[in-house]
Amino acid sequence: MKFSVLTLFPEMFDVLNSSIIGRAKENGLIEIETINIRDFSKNKHKKVDDTPYGGGAGMVMMPDVVYDAYKAVETENAKVIYLSPQGKTLTQKKVKALSKEKHIILLCRTL
Repeated sequence: MKFSVLTLFPEMFDVLNSSIIGRAKENGLIEIETINIRDFSKNKHKKVDDTPYGGGAGMVMMPDVVYDAYKAVETENAKVIYLSPQGKTLTQKKVKALSKEKHIILLCRTL
């Protein structure tokens, strides 16, 4: 099983190189790659955020940068999961269903 993690902070996932997950990686059971979304920015300052369309508080990620990062790791039949506090709860039933996938792309909400 392959996991592609799209994030602005790839160093946060270095912890996955140890313990049970680290051993699973060493034994070739899973593959985890982290993709820095900033690497796909066309801005010389690697800017990835912008103000919301129509105004308002906060920031949003530029869709073209996120899309380019996604296209760089996309494979046929990859399952894409957008991680957000407003999303559905991850349950054991969903984990069992996801365990049958060959490639999971995780898009981390960071702004």
